[in-house]
Amino acid sequence: MARLRDKYLGEVTPALRAKFGYKNPMQVPKVNKVVINMGVNGAVADAKAMDSAVADMMAIAGQKPVVTKAKKSISAFKLREGMSIGCKVTLRGDRMYYFLDKLLNISLPRVRDFQGVSPKAFDGRGNYTLGLKEQLLFPEIVYDKVDKVRGMDIVLVTTAKTDEEAFELLKLMGMPFRS
Repeated sequence: MARLRDKYLGEVTPALRAKFGYKNPMQVPKVNKVVINMGVNGAVADAKAMDSAVADMMAIAGQKPVVTKAKKSISAFKLREGMSIGCKVTLRGDRMYYFLDKLLNISLPRVRDFQGVSPKAFDGRGNYTLGLKEQLLFPEIVYDKVDKVRGMDIVLVTTAKTDEEAFELLKLMGMPFRS
């Protein structure tokens, strides 16, 4: 079983119930899913760029990503409707907990001059978005095989009703917020 799920059930749930006074255990917020999105800049001109982005994403998430297509044509970007422009993965259950564990304990501490993540990146409904500048933070990515450094967005979707509840949930789960 995932280490982070054990921590959630053993430490985080009782702490949140004590702080917010939930009567029902189902009221306690939890992380529902993690969505990892990677926009691929050179995908319009180069089809191989898309393949390597998909391979990187598969290594990071442990699950095959969905290729995202352009919804409408934009002539300034030489973009046609239906062209591949990125890829995304939605993680739930054990895979989500393993990914979060890896992100919090291995990948984020590898960032140079890391001060913590911004506590202001909540959306008002209890979801948190984190942007990474490069995929090299993850241990699965072999530095010599990387053709281009790509960033990604990681969205943590929680069942929390407010940002305060979501902040407390993520802090207790080990998210290193800036003070």
